[in-house]
Amino acid sequence: MNLADSGILAAAMESAGYKAVADPDSAGVIILNTCSVREKAEERALGRLAELVRFKKDAETRICAVGCMAQRLGGRLVERIPEIDFVLGTERLFELPALLDRGNGQVVVDTAMSSTADWAEYPPVPDNPYVGYVTITRGCENYCAYCIVPYLRGPERHRKPQAIINDVNHLTAQGVKDLTQVGQNVNSYQDDGLHFPDLIRMVLGETDLPRLRFITSHPKDLSDELIAVFAEHSRLAGHIHLPLQSGSDRVLDKMFRRYTYAHYRGLVEKLRQARPDISLTTDLIVGFPTETASEYHMTLDAVREIRFDSAFMFRYSARQGTWAAEHLADDVAEEEKLRRLHGLISLQKDVSSEVNQKEIGRVREVLIDGASRRDPAVWKGKTEGNKTVLVKSNQPMPGRFIPVRIIRADSWTLHGEVAP
Repeated sequence: MNLADSGILAAAMESAGYKAVADPDSAGVIILNTCSVREKAEERALGRLAELVRFKKDAETRICAVGCMAQRLGGRLVERIPEIDFVLGTERLFELPALLDRGNGQVVVDTAMSSTADWAEYPPVPDNPYVGYVTITRGCENYCAYCIVPYLRGPERHRKPQAIINDVNHLTAQGVKDLTQVGQNVNSYQDDGLHFPDLIRMVLGETDLPRLRFITSHPKDLSDELIAVFAEHSRLAGHIHLPLQSGSDRVLDKMFRRYTYAHYRGLVEKLRQARPDISLTTDLIVGFPTETASEYHMTLDAVREIRFDSAFMFRYSARQGTWAAEHLADDVAEEEKLRRLHGLISLQKDVSSEVNQKEIGRVREVLIDGASRRDPAVWKGKTEGNKTVLVKSNQPMPGRFIPVRIIRADSWTLHGEVAP
């Protein structure tokens, strides 16, 4: 979502006459789009802002903090880092070009929320020449007990289908070949009787986009019709990110997730029937208030049973303003949380490695999106299952779908060679 928002803001800045620069030392405006989903994300954002202020050469250089952390902290950000000129929340960040144009030199803090805020309709600038993001919904109304996002992103709003298709066509014309539709819960998308499966069919039917993805899905809203779309359309990538969070029904209930483990497991079975080689990734939390050792082991059992391709794994941290922080004692000791997290990570690493070993010998269509950071002689890309592949070749490959035979695999990465 932040990548999608940054692409829209970049487009808004360009339409106002600004030009992106790679070096902050030559910038007149420095913008940091922040995240607040976890305390660690805020700590990193604060550290980065503290680094960026050294590039403020004079009063004409503007430092701008936007997005979720800006929404949560508001004026407190300026108290901590006085060099900041703009603090714009999740619904105000796209107003930055107009605010800069007024140029009155005053510090601007605007975190007002509105359920009727207009969409910022700018053709987005892709983060990568071949990979793009299009926002289809904003906000969230699930209010999971641990999550701060609904309080920072506001109520759920759904974008018009034609605007979404216009963005997809714009990005496809720019060279994007792998595009993700994003929202806090894409499954709940609807517009005048049109639902998310209909939107996917529209996008695939009315654009030339080679590969479409979406993120994030809430299990309570994953419909049979959406699962059927995986069987209908090969251009819909065979990957779904479906957060489980816990293998314990009691903990899921405490989290306000509104599904059981059995329901989640049933969805996985349907997905694998619709697309047998579908890649499944998830989110998992350990140490949620009142979680017992046996309930933690239920999560481990779920990982063993479902065999996720990969997972984002976290220890619970109380976020001020959430239901859990206000109503539940954070009663799992930090040392125990870390022990549980390390155990979960170790198990998932083994599972991911075992799952990836089955890729060896297969030929996958890989979109090459750039060079490896560690070795510029090695190209990197993604399979339709969203697995990273490294392939060595002397031929120019970026922006091309390349058949790659997988020859080696570890927990995180596939290694391959160009297939004849």
